[in-house]
Amino acid sequence: MTRLTRSAACLGAAPPVRIAHIGLGAFHRSHQAWFTAHAAPDWGIASFTGRTAAAALPLAEQDGLFTLVERGAEADRAEIVTSISSARDGADTESLTRVISSAQTTVVTLTITEGAYAPSAAALAQDRRALAAKDPFAAPPVTALGRLALALEARRRADAGPIAIVPCDNLPGNGRVVRDALLALAADNTAFTEYIEDFAPAVSTSVDRITPAVTEADLAEAERLTGFEDYAAVVAEPFRDWTLAGRFPAARPAWEDAGARFVDDIEPYEHRKLWLLNGAHTILAAAGTLRGHRTVASAMADDVVRGSVEAFWDEAARHLSPGLGAAAYRDALVSRFLNPRIVHRLDQISRDSAIKVRARIVPVLLRERGAGRDAAGCIAALAAWVDSVAPGEATARVLVRASERLVEVAPDVDSLRRFARTP
Repeated sequence: MTRLTRSAACLGAAPPVRIAHIGLGAFHRSHQAWFTAHAAPDWGIASFTGRTAAAALPLAEQDGLFTLVERGAEADRAEIVTSISSARDGADTESLTRVISSAQTTVVTLTITEGAYAPSAAALAQDRRALAAKDPFAAPPVTALGRLALALEARRRADAGPIAIVPCDNLPGNGRVVRDALLALAADNTAFTEYIEDFAPAVSTSVDRITPAVTEADLAEAERLTGFEDYAAVVAEPFRDWTLAGRFPAARPAWEDAGARFVDDIEPYEHRKLWLLNGAHTILAAAGTLRGHRTVASAMADDVVRGSVEAFWDEAARHLSPGLGAAAYRDALVSRFLNPRIVHRLDQISRDSAIKVRARIVPVLLRERGAGRDAAGCIAALAAWVDSVAPGEATARVLVRASERLVEVAPDVDSLRRFARTP
C-alpha cells in the first residue's frame, strides 16, 4: 500500500505558512486544520506538538497530510486534509520561534489542554529564567505558554508586526486566561508586556467536535476509504462548531466561510458548550465509569446515567441566554452521544477532571444556589466525580476531601467559590 504523501496523492506543494499552532493532536486536526483547509486553502499551518514529539512524526513523514474520517451513525466518509504544511516537536523552540517571528505568520492557535494553563510553580520559574537569559535556547522554556512567550518576544524584537493568539481549549474565558498567563511570564520586561497588550491580543473561542482517540481499526478504515496508508488519520463526528470573539490585528483566514461564527460576546456560546456538552461529558465519565461503562455511547444508553445528565441539563438551561436554541442543542447532543460508531472512551474524557469540574459543574451549581434552589442535579454530578476519583492517587486526595466537604454541607457557597478558583 502507498504511504500518503503529497506526491503520491498528486496534491502539489504545501501552502505557505501563515498560522502557527501549538498542541498538535487529534482535535487540532479534526477542527482548526479542517476549518482552515475548507475556508482558506492558501493558509498553511506550522503545527508543533504540546507534550510529546510523537504526533509530529507520522505527519512529518506524510508532508503534513492526514485523513479525516467523519463517522456518522450509519456510514463513514473520508477526506485528505491539506492545511498542515509542517509538523514538528514542540520542544524545537528555535523552529517555533522562527515561525512565529516571521511577518508572514499572523495567527497562533492553541490546543494544549486545560491542564497546560496551570503549570507547576517549578515549571513557571524555569520559564521565567529562560525568558530572562541572554541565550534562552540554552535552557529553553518547558511549558507550551513559555515557548509561546519566547517566540512572541522574538517577534517583537524582529518588528514583525501584530499577531492574534487563538486558544481553542475548553476553559471559560480562554482568551483572558492565555493573556494573563503571558503577561505573568512577561512581568519583568516592560516592552514585552506592552507588546502583548497592544499587538498580540488573545481571542476567546468556543470549540465543538467530538474527536475520540484513534485505533488501529480506524487507521485500517482510513486506508480502505482513501487507498493510502496513513499513520496520522483521525476520526471525528460529522458535527462541528467554532465561535470566536476578539480582535485580529492582522490578516486572518475567512473561517466563517467554512461555518465558523464571529461574535461580539463569547460568553453565551461558551456557557452553552461548556455546560451542556462538556458538563455532560464530565458526568458521563464519572457516573458512567462507576456503573462499569467504558464509552460515552454506552454510558448515555444507561437510563440512570442519562437521568443524571438530564437533571444537570435542566439546571444549566435555566442560566443560558435566550435565543441560543438550548433545547435543540440538547436534542442534538443526545443523538451525538448515542452514536454507537463513535468510540469516545470515558478514560480519555476524565483526564484533568478537577479542572473540568470547576469550569463545567460548579458555575451552574453556584447559579442554582444563588437563585435559592437546591441544585440537586449539580450536587449529584459533583458527588459522582468524588466517587470516581481514584483514592490511591496522592495528587487527588486533597481534591477529593475538599469536594466531600462541599457535598456534605449541601453545599456552602463560599467554599464552592474558593474551590472554583483553585488552580
